Amino acid sequence: MFAPRWGWGLGCLRQLRVWDGEATGRWACRACQARLSGLGGGERGPGSEPGPAHRTLKAWELLVSPFGRLRARLPCHLAVRPLDPLTYPDADRVLVAVSGVEGGAQDLADLQVKYDEARKEVAIVSDTIDPQASVEVIAPLKFDLNIKSSGSGCIKVQNIECDYCNIETEQGTSILQSIKSQKLHVQAKGGKVICLGTVYGNIDICASDKSTVTVDKLQGSAVNISTEDGLLKAKYLYTESSFLSSAAGDITLGSVHGNITLENKMGNITVDSSSGYLKASTHQGALDVYVSQLGKVELKSHKGSILVKVPSSLQAHLQLSGKEIDMNSEVHVQEMAEAQKDDGVIITGLMNQANKHEKWIKADAPKGTAYWKLERKRVLQKHLADITPCTNAGFFQECNKRNPQTISSVV
Repeated sequence: MFAPRWGWGLGCLRQLRVWDGEATGRWACRACQARLSGLGGGERGPGSEPGPAHRTLKAWELLVSPFGRLRARLPCHLAVRPLDPLTYPDADRVLVAVSGVEGGAQDLADLQVKYDEARKEVAIVSDTIDPQASVEVIAPLKFDLNIKSSGSGCIKVQNIECDYCNIETEQGTSILQSIKSQKLHVQAKGGKVICLGTVYGNIDICASDKSTVTVDKLQGSAVNISTEDGLLKAKYLYTESSFLSSAAGDITLGSVHGNITLENKMGNITVDSSSGYLKASTHQGALDVYVSQLGKVELKSHKGSILVKVPSSLQAHLQLSGKEIDMNSEVHVQEMAEAQKDDGVIITGLMNQANKHEKWIKADAPKGTAYWKLERKRVLQKHLADITPCTNAGFFQECNKRNPQTISSVV
């Protein structure tokens, strides 16, 4: 394995300094090495799987505006993280490093790394760079991002604040860790989307084909997430308005707050704890929902069943309809009324003297069973407890599962 070697090349260019891993060891400045010791891809993270040795092939330091943007178009892995504010208090640098597999294809002639001062834009572009290579960018904390990877190229962005963030992948994994953005758009065409820590902002995630979306915590005004055949799983949602949908993948949510709309055609919907307005519907799947603090809840499964779970203290006006109704014997309903409708039954009533017009739960399963159950104590479901922080080593191990020849780590 080759450790990354850093230097200044000629050492006199202020606008753009370029150096490579072959030549700079002889010219390296100790002060510069100390400043840049966190950059580079020559080391694997702990726990990473054995693989081909890597070395730093080339690196750049660009003098930039602290409120600029990054545009990247690459067929390889890309990681973005912020500058150290103590080392770079003016936030006026972008550091770029390219790492590659020892003995692999290392043609960087097509790779363009440049800064457009008029547009305040750093561009990193290549069509032919080796997909086994990796690029790491260390940018000012507040920097807009417009990043696209092709093929199996993976993207990781962490601890960045920006007005606009656009991330697009094909088969590669996208990881967003502790991001703040006024507008965040993520598109995946087969790869995974993983959000770690808390991601803030107005969020739009579109995952096609078998792409899955896994979320630790989202917080913002508006959140829209859609999948086709892949699972959509979120541990916490704190939003004013959320719309989550899937064509055939299950939707599995932990604790959700705000106005939430869920739509599914073929898959199931599970909500571990709902506080606020909730509207959920599925055509062929089942619904399993726990209502902790009631706003208004409307649930419908056209061909499946619905399970509604509530605490015994909840005040609610309930309306259950389905081919059959199964109500827990511990449930005490005031003013309960039962009526037959078509091939099913409708039950209405009040829990704990609720107001009929303000707080209600409607569950409609015309071809299935509507269940009503009391639950006294809730814990986070195990299927949501496996969303854990991801190291860079773990991130690229996941990428390597798709392409065994890809690198093991960037940072």
